[in-house]
Amino acid sequence: MRTLSGIQPSGTPHLGNYFGAIKQHVEVSRSLKQGDSAFFFIADYHALTTTHDAAKLRHQVRDVASTYVALGLDTDAAVLFRQSDVPEVTELMWLLSTVTGMGLLERAHSYKDKTARGLHASVGLFTYPILMAADIVAYDSDVVPVGEDQKQHIEMAQDMVAHFHSAYGVDVLRRPEPRLSPTPKIPGNDGHKMSKSYNNTIAIFAEGKDLKKQVNAIVTDSREPAEPKEPDTLNVFAILSLFLGDDEQSEWAARLRQGGVGYGDIKKEIMARMDARFGDARVRYRHLMTTDDGARELEGMLARGAARARAVARSTLARCYDAVGLDSAAARLRGA
Repeated sequence: MRTLSGIQPSGTPHLGNYFGAIKQHVEVSRSLKQGDSAFFFIADYHALTTTHDAAKLRHQVRDVASTYVALGLDTDAAVLFRQSDVPEVTELMWLLSTVTGMGLLERAHSYKDKTARGLHASVGLFTYPILMAADIVAYDSDVVPVGEDQKQHIEMAQDMVAHFHSAYGVDVLRRPEPRLSPTPKIPGNDGHKMSKSYNNTIAIFAEGKDLKKQVNAIVTDSREPAEPKEPDTLNVFAILSLFLGDDEQSEWAARLRQGGVGYGDIKKEIMARMDARFGDARVRYRHLMTTDDGARELEGMLARGAARARAVARSTLARCYDAVGLDSAAARLRGA
């Protein structure tokens, strides 16, 4: 079974990214069974629909790669690569676009939501689901872990695979299946979903004064420490709970209901837990982000990942070119 996931390089990774995706990706990379594989790509082509600053994009791509490596992704077992290092996906996107109806794209929730928020309705944004479908099927992916808001994109990829097979009368692409993430919504410091768009994040590798500032920004009410509090209603407790086991959650909840725990106590515990969870990874992250040796190390990892990914994508694309009758294109790929 092959698992695939894409990661948008859209800013400094935060706790929502970690508990919502990165943690599970690292665990997958470290627990692959014989015959299984996992592909993780940094979606820099996709980022061009919103980021038009070259230096910023370069930094954000390095940031995502450094974050994954620092947090322990096993890049020997799993494949980590930049989307743009496998240009075959854009060729496959074109083939899929020739059998994809406008109506399918017009129904995309993501497109409608983004344009409703005022994002420029570019052709790239509109055809985003086709590139996502190419990303998925290029690597013969079986399973794509997604949140509920991304499930439609996998269903659209399934439709495109069916349309391609129907148009050419041959099955050459693997049908992907979504796997819904079991992780609940990760709250930001304002109680809404943690998102860079809402400016309510706590950065994974924040430390010192920056960490204190971000954690202290968690919204609380005016109740005194001595007053009893219902833990299920407290955003600050929801964030702390991300770092607690079941027994610890029960203990903290009992203390809050009894009274005597202040919001400052909870925030100090969040900072302590972050230092304990991410302290060693911060050192590794700084090395990868700020040193020439770290840059070379990252580039080597990404290049090796791209070579593994391209071998699979070329094979998939060659099958598709055979199916549509572009024999010289298929021969070019097989001779590469």
